Amino acid sequence: MNAPDLQLDPPPRGGPVQVFYQKPGAARRPVVARGAGIYLWDTEGRRYIDGSSGPIAANLGHGNPRVALAARRQMEQVAYASRFFFENEANRQLSDLVTAQAGAGLERAFFVSGGSEATESAIKLARQHAVLSGQSGRWKVISRNPSYHGATLGAVAISGDFVSERMYGPMIRPMPKVGAPFTYRIPAGHTAESYALACADELERAILQEGAETVLAFILEPVGGLATGALVACDAYHQRVRDICTRHGVLLIHDEVMSGVGRAGRFLASHYWPQAMPDIVTLAKGLAAGYTPLGAVLAPASMVDAIAQAGGFMHGYTYSSNPLSCAIGLAAVSETLERRLPENAAAMGRRLDGRLREIQQRRRVLGDVRGRGLLMAIEIVKDRGARETYAAHEQAIARIVSLAMDRGLLLYSRRTAEGRYGEWLMVAPPLTVTAQEIDDIAQIIDDALAAFEAQASN
Repeated sequence: MNAPDLQLDPPPRGGPVQVFYQKPGAARRPVVARGAGIYLWDTEGRRYIDGSSGPIAANLGHGNPRVALAARRQMEQVAYASRFFFENEANRQLSDLVTAQAGAGLERAFFVSGGSEATESAIKLARQHAVLSGQSGRWKVISRNPSYHGATLGAVAISGDFVSERMYGPMIRPMPKVGAPFTYRIPAGHTAESYALACADELERAILQEGAETVLAFILEPVGGLATGALVACDAYHQRVRDICTRHGVLLIHDEVMSGVGRAGRFLASHYWPQAMPDIVTLAKGLAAGYTPLGAVLAPASMVDAIAQAGGFMHGYTYSSNPLSCAIGLAAVSETLERRLPENAAAMGRRLDGRLREIQQRRRVLGDVRGRGLLMAIEIVKDRGARETYAAHEQAIARIVSLAMDRGLLLYSRRTAEGRYGEWLMVAPPLTVTAQEIDDIAQIIDDALAAFEAQASN
């Protein structure tokens, strides 16, 4: 007997909503109704371009029929079976596909429910391997300042964000931090490359100061996410970091939660630096393209197999490697590869970069354009000459987001560490985006910035 369709009546628009993040008295957000391609519609019929793929997650856009079919078929077979009792075919196929794309040195995959879980899993994997290797004194994880590697307490401990640390610091053991190799705001007397190399040298000093025998890993985003706004350091930085980590026996972890699975124009952003590949990679977001919560840790066979032989990974989650999520991920990654979407991301990223730089010539508030592939950001400044950020009370970035949304474009924004490192808009549409859609996105950004400049001048 077929189950009846469940009809849910929406609550009155003006009534109370039992949602954590609604501020009392705040204007209500529109209610999403449906999505197709790079577009979303609300219940009032308004259409929006998903210009940042949500929080850089919806790599395939919305309403992908292949992913929906894979989800339905898996649910009809078995939606959940614990990995403690069973292997499942979707997990095995997804592991084979992702590790084949990642390449040598990343032959094993462990699937979790998102980026924060991937960070936790990566550092626990590194720690357990160190202990099994007779290096139990290694436990410190160095990261960059600023940086963001997740919302769990373990991830907060290795993230460079003094705002989070101010709130949660008493509950965690904060880890050492070194400077991020910014390319826009750099100290006097430096070029972007010389400053990046100085940041790499700071890493080595930190390792020596902490005691190399105590340092477990160094984690970074090869293309920056929310903390650095699509920051891409020079090639020499990545090579020097790799050499430093190798010299001191420190594991190098690349956080590719945002940049991975084609977003930056290659399956891994790490592939832009083949001589500086990491020891461990974390993935999420594009791995299932927003169709289900899914993340992963990729690691060397030698590391994982040694842990397995010693009794297994002392870590796991209820939904680790579950059949439904893995089936959705398998469909999403297969679609990404078969449609050559990493290549499209590279080509459309070049087009987007060009359009944004044209806008930069016209709009005084657009201070910098940076990124790789379809992981781009534009930095907003009050004074381009001084690279001055707007004061918090001016709400510049929120106003621009609102102006863009009024014109039918959704953009993700960030004001890192209370504006200490600037504020920016992430421009990262689905990897399926076309040239005409890139031009549409650019036009709305231009219009929104023009409207903001007009407001700011009054």
